Amino acid sequence: MRLFADLTKSGIVVFVLLSGFAGYALSHPAYARWDLAQLGCTLAALYFLSAGSFALNQAQEWRTDLKMPRTENRPIPSGRVTPPQAFFLGFGFVAMGLAFGAVVSPLVAALGAATVVLYNLLYTPIWKRRWAFGAVPGALPGAMPVVIGYAANTNDLLQPDLVYAFLIMFLWQMPHFWALAIRFKDDYAKGGIPVLPVALGTRAARFHIGLYLFAYVALAVVSPWFVSANWVYAVVVLPFAFKVLWE
Repeated sequence: MRLFADLTKSGIVVFVLLSGFAGYALSHPAYARWDLAQLGCTLAALYFLSAGSFALNQAQEWRTDLKMPRTENRPIPSGRVTPPQAFFLGFGFVAMGLAFGAVVSPLVAALGAATVVLYNLLYTPIWKRRWAFGAVPGALPGAMPVVIGYAANTNDLLQPDLVYAFLIMFLWQMPHFWALAIRFKDDYAKGGIPVLPVALGTRAARFHIGLYLFAYVALAVVSPWFVSANWVYAVVVLPFAFKVLWE
């Protein structure tokens, strides 16, 4: 089970499910009874799509992982799982995820397929390996679970609350990833991955971390223009927002 959890990155999958549930709740009609079967299929789609996509990612990158001390003990580089096994599990899980998504709605299935394409066909082999700013478009699939959850109840995705939730999930990823990239700069250099600190230096990475943090905090502060909020929101969120800026 530990091996399975490592291969499918279960710790991250938990947060995928939480953000998908948040999107589902945002779009659910007020005071309407919850359809537990629909919700279960939505979460199952998100689970299998994300777990399968992560397994495919590790099968795609195991040679690079072998070069980096931080990742050399992952299931495939360590020899505990073979690449074909990971591909088989990954494709199988993605297929199951798409099937569950189709039960909910064609839009959910289409958004799920688009997320896998973005992550496994564009970000992993192209953007991440060739571009210092690959984390920016690479954050799109990371922000998609909230959209998929939202789409379970409606086909109208151009709503202010979804735009807000998507941007919150999108903007935090660049500071998060580039902070890790600074910490593991030498590892990424050994793996030949041109992350921002490796390609342009730590100072440039810190500048862009600050840039996205300002945008992230600004979005949080102006959220009443997107979603309903009252004074409790300001009391809770503003101190955290300024703490983030201070750090």
